[in-house]
Amino acid sequence: RARMAASVRERQIAALKRMLDLNTNVNHSMVSEPVWKVLVYDRCGQDIISPIFTIKELRDFGVTVHLQLHSDRDAIPDVPAVYFVMPTDDNIQRICQDFQNSCYDSYYLNFISPISRQKLENLGTAALNFNCVSQITKIYDQYLNFISLEDDLFTLRRSDDTLSFYEINRGDVKDTEMNVMLDGIVDCLFSVFVTLGTVPIIRCPRGDGAEMVAEKLDKKLKENLRDARNSLFTTDSFQSGQFSFQRPVLVILDRTTDLATPLHHTWTYQALVHDVLDLHLNRVILNEDEVDPLGQRVKRSSKTFDLMSSDKLWLTHKGSPFPTVAEVIQEELEQYRSSETEVKKLKTAMVTDPCDNYIK
Repeated sequence: RARMAASVRERQIAALKRMLDLNTNVNHSMVSEPVWKVLVYDRCGQDIISPIFTIKELRDFGVTVHLQLHSDRDAIPDVPAVYFVMPTDDNIQRICQDFQNSCYDSYYLNFISPISRQKLENLGTAALNFNCVSQITKIYDQYLNFISLEDDLFTLRRSDDTLSFYEINRGDVKDTEMNVMLDGIVDCLFSVFVTLGTVPIIRCPRGDGAEMVAEKLDKKLKENLRDARNSLFTTDSFQSGQFSFQRPVLVILDRTTDLATPLHHTWTYQALVHDVLDLHLNRVILNEDEVDPLGQRVKRSSKTFDLMSSDKLWLTHKGSPFPTVAEVIQEELEQYRSSETEVKKLKTAMVTDPCDNYIK
């Protein structure tokens, strides 16, 4: 968890908004029409965006269509496309295919983690070969390789579970695999503090995996600070961070230090939703079996619920004991029914008797 003057989530939202504004400094006090665009993301990009923006909010930023990078996509040659993807070999190859197929009018390439020079050269070569250099408008390293679930909570977990407790602690893990996982953790943590615009004070116990992560992260931070011209911590975001008169303390602990906590199932609303309903990225999917009126077959339907910060009940009572939440829900339901009754009475009172329209 992290607590700052500006939360991790707020900073990530601001960065994503800039990206959707085509990385321009837009003055939102001035009313202007959004630039209509296509958003293309991979699974990692989807996991980052989905807990933050609803479909309506994406449309407010001019996103008319949002598509998976590796899905079957038709060319839309008259609109710009914003890409938000990891710089993997498969993703780079698919982007080059989009260049070849002339899928979009212009390309804004935003990489979740920094793209290597070799892969950048591969993109440049493809752009030259397919004659679309002028259409590649901007390429950005966004440093957004983490998922903000709440104002003071983020996670590094990926959909492929490569950073899971099991993967790190399995008996047959190889040194090369461990180094890849440690580098992934360091990359995610580095992204967090680039987004916050501040350099943390790092604390960890000695002699375990936490120390290895701390050393790698410390080295990466120092290398970036040493290059004053290209340092990521000399931007406007860093200026706002350093004048908060505090530096965050990053405490890195090995999960084995406290194995009991994950096995302790508390009687609070959020914990129960997570344990019983499989809460994932602030979303719950409920599957229900429905029998048709003739009772001949069973239909399976699903309902999706997004537990966002805009949900007042969730925000207020997610940490409350479940019996308390049940009482609050009952009270809110009674208030709703009471309000509904009042509205019906008003409608009835406003209806004029047809006989009153005639002169007696």
